[in-house]
Amino acid sequence: MGALRELRGFIEAVCREAAIARNDTLRIALVAEELFTNSVKHGYGGDSGKQVWLTLQPGEGACRLVYEDAAPPYNPFADAATPDLEAPLDTRAIGGLGVLLVARFSRSHKYTRAGDRNRISLLLPLAGPG
Repeated sequence: MGALRELRGFIEAVCREAAIARNDTLRIALVAEELFTNSVKHGYGGDSGKQVWLTLQPGEGACRLVYEDAAPPYNPFADAATPDLEAPLDTRAIGGLGVLLVARFSRSHKYTRAGDRNRISLLLPLAGPG
């Protein structure tokens, strides 16, 4: 989890260079942090020296985010049950909100297994100034 600060610094530098609005930068960072946290906790089983890879490709009106880890194969979008957000808190299942957040913040999302890596490709819309 110690690399989270480095990940966020990378995102902020890319977004600053591409003149991406602060609200959009925060949304991109939140999505990447969710993916990173899931890799560490669930994919790698806790803090480790294992790597993750992040590519950002800002474009007109959207930013392509490609996130990869070398954890065992896992598609977070397959059979992802939509949490019942109207249910009382004490009856809700634990988990699932991060995948929902990632999917809802993206215009498109795709999982592939590329060699020994899980690859999540997202197209994140940019709202513009704000």
